[in-house]
Amino acid sequence: MNVAQRILKNTGILSIAQIISYVLVFFYTIYIARYLGAEGFGILSFAIAIVGIFTILTDLGISTLTVRDVARDRSLGPKYLGNGLVIKVILAVVSFGLIALAVNLLNYPSETITVVYFIALSTIFGSIASFIFSIFQAHEKMEFQGLGQILNAVLMFSGVFIAIAMSLDVVGFSFVYFITSLISLIYSLLIYIWKFSLPPVEVDRVFWGKLLKGAIPFGITGIFVTIYYWIDSVMLSVMAGNEVVGWYNASYKVIFLFLSFQSLFIVSIFPVLSSFYKTSRESLKYAYERSFKYMLIISIPIAIFGTLVADKIILLIYGPDFMPSIVALQILIWTVVFMFINNISGNFLGSIDQQVVVSKVAAVGAVVNIVLNLVLIPEFSYVGSSFATVFTELMILPILVYVVHKYRYTSVSPLVKDLPKILVSGLAMSLFIIYFSYLNLFILLLASSIIYLGVIFITRTLDEDDIVLIRNIIQK
Repeated sequence: MNVAQRILKNTGILSIAQIISYVLVFFYTIYIARYLGAEGFGILSFAIAIVGIFTILTDLGISTLTVRDVARDRSLGPKYLGNGLVIKVILAVVSFGLIALAVNLLNYPSETITVVYFIALSTIFGSIASFIFSIFQAHEKMEFQGLGQILNAVLMFSGVFIAIAMSLDVVGFSFVYFITSLISLIYSLLIYIWKFSLPPVEVDRVFWGKLLKGAIPFGITGIFVTIYYWIDSVMLSVMAGNEVVGWYNASYKVIFLFLSFQSLFIVSIFPVLSSFYKTSRESLKYAYERSFKYMLIISIPIAIFGTLVADKIILLIYGPDFMPSIVALQILIWTVVFMFINNISGNFLGSIDQQVVVSKVAAVGAVVNIVLNLVLIPEFSYVGSSFATVFTELMILPILVYVVHKYRYTSVSPLVKDLPKILVSGLAMSLFIIYFSYLNLFILLLASSIIYLGVIFITRTLDEDDIVLIRNIIQK
């Protein structure tokens, strides 16, 4: 199986799983938001945000390093898993303690603190399950991870409807997260035992030092990226209240829809890039440049469509109580373009052992984002926070591309040579949406997508190499 087919296989498997699971996530998120209202949804969103910031400490980049190193030498799998599980349990205890300290120092109500505790345990269980599946990812066996995603989504979907039927409050919904993650963790352990063996447990202090030394640069990157992703919700909660957090996160959930699908490609291509680093510089360069191009082709129409029909999207999903979310979505949707490119560039640098550089860039981004939020939230509330997010991603993009160029894996010209054609295609799409804005949302989506793809084809944005690659993928 060649590289293109391997990437397609793994992306395809995860895509099917993600489509099924995200359809379920999409609907249960709607029901949670509509049932709890902006205030209750804001409490739940705050809990997920503050837990997300602290529970990055439960991994510290261990999962990413495991994927990279085991993809290069699969015999290392048991060694990494056995020691990594012990480290992660220790880190989980520390993370939970820090979370408990933070929410109590912030003097939140007991209801909010309880929600945070359940979400924290849920996230910790999910982190351990993800680490176990990193072995499967390194072996390019994504089907078991995909089944795990579906299981998690089905359990959450069912739990949400049970919670609604029982008229539970926000604490009850957080308990659903807890139970779902616990069952998913048990599933991941059983699958590993079935496909490999009992998870080994080791305390090899020399290996721990080597593991942490290699993982921490990935972990530092994750810490800063996570702070950047979630700090706005925490700051909005403290400075503007939970209702505002609910409006802001309603828009952010739409953004995560697209980022989750892009993450499938990242998960599938990362072990391939890591392998190319050892075997073929030219293949590595080719994979990055093509990935960059495809991310532009996909992300730009998403941003255009989301900007022009944000009102239809928010009203359809959340209803009139979330109308303030419309302007946030119109702004935040542009992070899709920048995040798609930044995620490709950041993971590429990680695959060539330059995770320290990525950590530094992520640190700058986190600091800039915090400063912008401190300045903009008091004056512009969640709208200011939305601008801060977009600006930070825009600032990071040229830095990461420059670093890739510095290591002579690309130049600016091949990355942007198709951008004018993509923008022309986006313009054609925009004009259609503006002129026929009265149409049903789904008709607009279908028709504008056809127009965009048609202009992409007419302008030959996809060259011969792309056509051959697509043809080979379809044939296989």
